[in-house]
Amino acid sequence: MHPILEACEVSFSYHSLEGETPALSNISFSVATGEFLAVVGPSGCGKSTLLSLLSGLLEPEDGSVRIDGVPVRESASVIGYMFQKDQLFEWRTIFGNVALGLEIQKKLTKENRKNLSQMIEAYGLAGFESARPSELSGGMRQRAALIRTLAVKPDLLLLDEPFSALDYQTRLAVCDDISTIIRSTGKTAVLITHDLAEAISVADRIVILTARPGQVKQILPIQFAPEYDSPLKRRNAPEFSRYFNQVWKELQTSVP
Repeated sequence: MHPILEACEVSFSYHSLEGETPALSNISFSVATGEFLAVVGPSGCGKSTLLSLLSGLLEPEDGSVRIDGVPVRESASVIGYMFQKDQLFEWRTIFGNVALGLEIQKKLTKENRKNLSQMIEAYGLAGFESARPSELSGGMRQRAALIRTLAVKPDLLLLDEPFSALDYQTRLAVCDDISTIIRSTGKTAVLITHDLAEAISVADRIVILTARPGQVKQILPIQFAPEYDSPLKRRNAPEFSRYFNQVWKELQTSVP
């Protein structure tokens, strides 16, 4: 498939009065259209920095990040970003929150309002349009955050540990819901996570980074039989433990 996103020999360091701290070194990979890629690595290896580079919030010191062959900062493609916290505004209703991106883009048309209402119903938030974020559970808030992200019709979704603030049971359920929604819409997604099981349960491929400065240790393809077609089902597949052990082994040998 055609790659929508390409990172080509990307390196980045943080600079301060105390000196230079290398974060990433010679990172290269691509993401095909419609692919779900997960990135894992030891704590402090530069995963969140990588996501900032992919989004164009940071610029590489060396190398390049391209979307459809164009440097990310010059690309007309729309990038959706989901954070660790839902970032919902308490003074706005749920409808007001999910409509925020469209408002900023001045695209809150009658057609887009109808689309938002359909997404709210489809993703289990019907009846909560006028509620405030504090009235919703953590899982419902994350679904609202996803609707807000999808409403602007992004070409690429970047997910920065979007389930990490949830309790374990809710995390499993919401990960299953949101990953299934992303796949059903055919979106291209890159997920940063510390949770190896989560990465295996959602990804088509996993990029394994070394300790800082992060480098690509391995890119592992993930394949399950068709009947294991959701993250929760994948966790019960016979291949799951083999993939987990393989990723764990690679991570253990990547830490000095």
